[in-house]
Amino acid sequence: MSHDGLLSAPDYIKHHMAHLQSTKMDTIVDFSVLNYDTLFFSILMMVLALFLLRSAAKKATSGVPGKFQCAVEMLVEMVHNQAKTIVHGDITFVAPLALTVFCWIVLMNAIDLVPVDLFPVIAHMGGVEYLRPLPTADLNGALGMSLGVLILLFYYSLKIKGLGGFVHELFTAPFGNHPAVWVFNFLLNVIEYIAKFVSLGMRLFGNMYAGELIFFLLALLGGFMLELGPVGAVGAGIGQVLAGLAWWLFHVLIILLQGFIFMMLTLVYIGQAHSSH
Repeated sequence: MSHDGLLSAPDYIKHHMAHLQSTKMDTIVDFSVLNYDTLFFSILMMVLALFLLRSAAKKATSGVPGKFQCAVEMLVEMVHNQAKTIVHGDITFVAPLALTVFCWIVLMNAIDLVPVDLFPVIAHMGGVEYLRPLPTADLNGALGMSLGVLILLFYYSLKIKGLGGFVHELFTAPFGNHPAVWVFNFLLNVIEYIAKFVSLGMRLFGNMYAGELIFFLLALLGGFMLELGPVGAVGAGIGQVLAGLAWWLFHVLIILLQGFIFMMLTLVYIGQAHSSH
């Protein structure tokens, strides 16, 4: 039994949702606080994603490809076709960016498939009291990634349209260039940029946060088995295994879907930067 076995259900969930932080965070999102676990697992999954892609590139052959090379080639082709369709411009950087974003987010999300007590118990054995290994269930991390996409959106808008063109569009779209509607155009565009930033991060965070919470609840079901009689314990145990397996398999689809959605919206936003209203 792990050290969490003596905790009540609310305390168990509260403990597992606490981060290894630089200082105590009083709100759900605070960019002045460093969540060391989010940083560590995000960087680790990024390194793993780059390693896997580089390994596939080094092992690529013109002959009959292996299963891994075939899977990577299909993924690269899919992402390249999406980038070419959505972004009407040079995709030399954009397509690899989209591929990296997809692989990175999928690998981060996949941490949720690891038993929820494994990493916290290992951390506890090393003297670390709190550890939350799922980076995408941390709103700071999710909004940080969406902020990166927003910065790229501004970069490509300035690169394609120039400073004058970007400012002109900011004040004249979508209602026209009459001075009377400049303020309304500007406010609407600012709201649109904020909505893109918030919705992109919140969508990823919300789905992974909910999935993580369900895994916690399923793990608690196993603890409740100890308080039941023999028949009830067996029934609860079978129920936990079946429910856990069903949710695990369904969650694999969520993991892939969230990575795909984030990648597609990244391409859509960059594509919008290449076009005019």
